Amino acid sequence: MKKYLIPVVFGLLACGCGRGESDADAWGTFEAEEVIISSETSGRVVQMNVTEGTNVTGGAVIAVTDTTMLVLQRAELDAVTASAQARLAGIAAQDAVIRQQIDNLNINIERTRRMLTDGAATQKQLDDLTGQMDVLRKQSDANNTQRRAVAAEMQDEKAKRAILDEQITRSTVRAPYDATVIEKYASAYELTAAGKPLVKLADMKTMKLKVWVSGAQLAEVKVGASCTARIDDGKKSFRNFTGTITHISDKAEFTPKIIQTKEERVTLVYAVTIEVPNDGSIKSGMPGEALFN
Repeated sequence: MKKYLIPVVFGLLACGCGRGESDADAWGTFEAEEVIISSETSGRVVQMNVTEGTNVTGGAVIAVTDTTMLVLQRAELDAVTASAQARLAGIAAQDAVIRQQIDNLNINIERTRRMLTDGAATQKQLDDLTGQMDVLRKQSDANNTQRRAVAAEMQDEKAKRAILDEQITRSTVRAPYDATVIEKYASAYELTAAGKPLVKLADMKTMKLKVWVSGAQLAEVKVGASCTARIDDGKKSFRNFTGTITHISDKAEFTPKIIQTKEERVTLVYAVTIEVPNDGSIKSGMPGEALFN
């Protein structure tokens, strides 16, 4: 029986010398950073410029909601502002007339004072002129009060216009950065509301490989350190990428598996996140491996 034992052992070793998991330090799956883009205004979607799988650049228009009512409200506000400006111009013209009357009256008062000294005028004439001056000054004060009220009204209208302008701007939904549309929740001509999701975007240029390491491996793992991430490339080879460790969990957790046995529940691991530049070959949900040394 001994002469059959050696071939069997060599056969087992040959099976174990192929590509296996023993040469990797950790395993996990790739994830993309996803963000849900929602509408900021209510109304009908008049444009939806993307489909699922579309690559969009930062600032590109994704969707546009109807702005008809907002534009009409802004036009109405413009009319109110024009009316206030006309009233302000009328107040300024009236104030100019009052100032001229005050200047003229000051001349008459000074002349009457001199005539009163010479006995050519009476005190009543001087009192009448100073009374007229008091009336004109009160009219000037009333004009200034009215001017401040109109100016405050125009300031309020300016703030309302700024709100309308901002609402019109937010009716155009733009991509926050270069990304890929992975889900679309609305189409053109549908009604939407503020806060209702329109699309889900994913940043596919940088993927996150989430792996788990044991406590004994923590000495090899440091935030900011480079490591090798790899994916399957055929049946017997890998494609390697240079990744950067960006996060290490500060709490241990049980081995994350859908089905856990009693033995596996006693194994504690730490989650590690690795950011990997993607050349387009890495997909979300794809399994990956990490080598820390």
